[in-house]
Amino acid sequence: MDNLHQRLLDFLKTGVVLLDSNLRLLYINIAAEALLGVSNKKVNQLFVGDIIVNAEKDIGEMKTALVKKSSFTKRRTELQVINNKMLFVDYTLNPIEIKGKAQALLEINSLEHSHRISREESLHSAHATTRELVRGLAHEIKNPLGGIRGAAQLLAHEIAAGELTDYTNVIIEEADRLHNLVDRLSGSRKPLELREINIHEVLERVRNLVSAEISGKGIKLTYDYDPSIPSIVADAEQLIQAMLNIVRNAMQSLSSPDIDHELGEIILRSRIVRNVTIGTKFYRLAATIEVIDNGPGIPVDMIDAIFYPMISGRPDGTGLGLPITHGIIHQHSGLIECESKPGTTKFTVSIPIGKSN
Repeated sequence: MDNLHQRLLDFLKTGVVLLDSNLRLLYINIAAEALLGVSNKKVNQLFVGDIIVNAEKDIGEMKTALVKKSSFTKRRTELQVINNKMLFVDYTLNPIEIKGKAQALLEINSLEHSHRISREESLHSAHATTRELVRGLAHEIKNPLGGIRGAAQLLAHEIAAGELTDYTNVIIEEADRLHNLVDRLSGSRKPLELREINIHEVLERVRNLVSAEISGKGIKLTYDYDPSIPSIVADAEQLIQAMLNIVRNAMQSLSSPDIDHELGEIILRSRIVRNVTIGTKFYRLAATIEVIDNGPGIPVDMIDAIFYPMISGRPDGTGLGLPITHGIIHQHSGLIECESKPGTTKFTVSIPIGKSN
């Protein structure tokens, strides 16, 4: 395959696999590398059944299609690839002939990726609408709050010290609390202060802050860093806030009465990943940070709503931490995802390294 055609195929978001007449791999593009978990350099002449495992029926249909020289498509099907990874995909096999040799072109579209893009776009749109609505309401709420606070201060000066002063102090403190809550709901308008940073300096700051908070609470905080991750361009203080929100969320979940073990554990893990798509953009490299806890998990009916404002599983929760985190990660052109089941919850933050292709 000449270099131009290979470069064009590598720009596609669809996984493309070229097979010979015996269903041995001749080439895969970058999207297929990411899906199948193998590199193009290592697949030469590998049988497709060595990559897509436990798929005798699918492979049989591919062989039949090659013999009959007819293409076929399978919709919404599961494929198991190496490392026990499951893919939910549509795929099409097209028999072709190149220089008199029978070959086949396998196109694989990840439905999970399409769903993720759709969900992320929907979430971002909902956040933008909610943010504008809240900012409009914030202006209307702050004016009477300022009046209430000012009147309480004037009243405090007029009355003699004693029990009545306690009442005016409560009014002032509650007005301040509501003012701060409205500010947090509105979100920060402050632009990012971008510079090259080491992501592990961010994680170590978070780890040091949380270590003091969990002391004596039966929670172990461990870390597993990938030292090969290069510098990323980001706002360090904003990322510290984002990661702190996630780790504190994990810490609070480990205080739940539903836990059936004695020791809570939070794991901070960083890795470098290659050939990733975030939203609609493709990146050669990205840094991923995982926050994993062994708490009770997030209820199924809440998992799709946790990044929306005012959604909280705790009676005393404000439901603002994760939406704020989502906004910060989105500002960094990144992605935040959550997987949860009883006993394990994992938040994964992906931040691109370098520019998209």
